[in-house]
Amino acid sequence: MAKPILIDITRLIFRLLKGKRATGVDRVGLAYVAHYQSLYGERVRAVLSWRGRVGVLSPAESAQVFRQLLHDNQYGANVWFWRKLLLKLGSFRRPDQAYAGSVLFNTGHKGVEAPEYVATLRAMGVKPVYFVHDLIPLTYPEYCRPDEEAKHADRMTNMLTSGAALLVNSDDTKREMEAFAASKNLPVLPIQTAWLASGLDADTIGKTAASVPAEYADRPYFVALSTIEARKNHLLLLQIWRRMVEQLGEEQVPRLIIIGQRGWECEQTIDLLERAHKLKNVVVELNGVSDAQLSSLLAHARALLFPSFTEGFGMPLVEALELGVPVIASDIPVFQEIGQAIPDFADPVDGLGWYRLVLAYAQPDSPERAAQMARMQAYRPWGWPDHFQQVDAFLQQTGLLD
Repeated sequence: MAKPILIDITRLIFRLLKGKRATGVDRVGLAYVAHYQSLYGERVRAVLSWRGRVGVLSPAESAQVFRQLLHDNQYGANVWFWRKLLLKLGSFRRPDQAYAGSVLFNTGHKGVEAPEYVATLRAMGVKPVYFVHDLIPLTYPEYCRPDEEAKHADRMTNMLTSGAALLVNSDDTKREMEAFAASKNLPVLPIQTAWLASGLDADTIGKTAASVPAEYADRPYFVALSTIEARKNHLLLLQIWRRMVEQLGEEQVPRLIIIGQRGWECEQTIDLLERAHKLKNVVVELNGVSDAQLSSLLAHARALLFPSFTEGFGMPLVEALELGVPVIASDIPVFQEIGQAIPDFADPVDGLGWYRLVLAYAQPDSPERAAQMARMQAYRPWGWPDHFQQVDAFLQQTGLLD
């Protein structure tokens, strides 16, 4: 009899209950649910975990949860449904070995730092396959919450000591994971790089407006798309825009549209957004826009600006290129990898370089922008079928999936 395939959906459920929009990490989790349920049907079972307790839902319960996540209630209301589901955690007993030998996917890092979680998976005899999104709390701890470095080190250590295999989103993440394993004198598990697909679907791309949104049609504009936090380097962009206003005058300055929710430890950026009078009429901050609104705004931008100091992947870069929008990005390894030699790159601390690129791309007959549009003809969009073709071949090769 074929063994069940288990997918830990804990992160998806808890973020939904907090009313948070799906991030790139969440989109990966949803993609794994959709892919493996379509392939294996009732063999795929949902897993919930909390403080070391791990529960596997029945086939009927799993089907209902997956339907809610993927179709009926994708980050929607129905909070009562999820709360009722979480009440079941109190009745979960320590699982026996009924699932011994089953693959268990954890695509969201959730719970892996807890020794109780790992001990329970060992007791169950499952074969965990962990998705590693980044090692930023270890490589750039200054951009994370104070307790995140130690927690992430525990996550990565537990993945290496309890996992059957690792999946990563870029070769850059793979190199960092291998370096971490070497630093801890831990063996490296079988590991597979599989780029992520964009968050855009064909319907969303097809519905992008044929013209610039009316409220932003008075001048060229650029888009910065990400959570507002220190490592995303919004501060650089705001300083550039302030300098442009001072040197060129407000009427000659392109607009900057910042799309994303406010994060943590970004007080200087927030101060500029809220209190810098010179930015009031040239910088727009948007939060909670729909996928259709986002793609429409991005589709008509002079370029996506992506000046991050570090990233595990960089979904906005992929989304922009898929929409045919030029990108000006930080010259960091992962952007060089996934950008397929198309964006213009600048050092994230080179304010003058960014200033010059923005001014060049703002011009209606910009040769720099035209050159990138020409390079974009060679761009190959990367979809979830490409991702899972690599992942499934890898898991079959390692004997984890039939």
